[in-house]
Amino acid sequence: MPVVKFVKENKEIEVPTGANLRQEAIKAGINVHQGLNGFGANINKFVNCHGLAQCGTCRVKITKGMDHTNPMGLMEKARFYNPLPDPIPCLSYIGNEGSMRLSCCVRVMGDIEVETGPELDLYGENFFS
Repeated sequence: MPVVKFVKENKEIEVPTGANLRQEAIKAGINVHQGLNGFGANINKFVNCHGLAQCGTCRVKITKGMDHTNPMGLMEKARFYNPLPDPIPCLSYIGNEGSMRLSCCVRVMGDIEVETGPELDLYGENFFS
């Protein structure tokens, strides 16, 4: 069974092959709906799209094992590239194009490391380049 390591929470969980990352994280007590740099994490835990790839609050950064996940689908691509009505997932994607995913769209096929709620860096070197 694949192992998912949550870096910020310092927690590892075993999941069945092909399991949905968001569902397994919630079962393990990990909040993937972090909001904007942690602001709104408590309310986003309850006010979200419940895995329909619409809100973008469940964005995660796959730090290791991206090849052990399914390819990015059309709904997920649309959510990251859509600047309206909520530009936050789109902005956090800049500079993290190879590692940013929505946890509700990720199927775990092997061992991965995940950073929940990656911070939005408006002043980083990748933002304006």
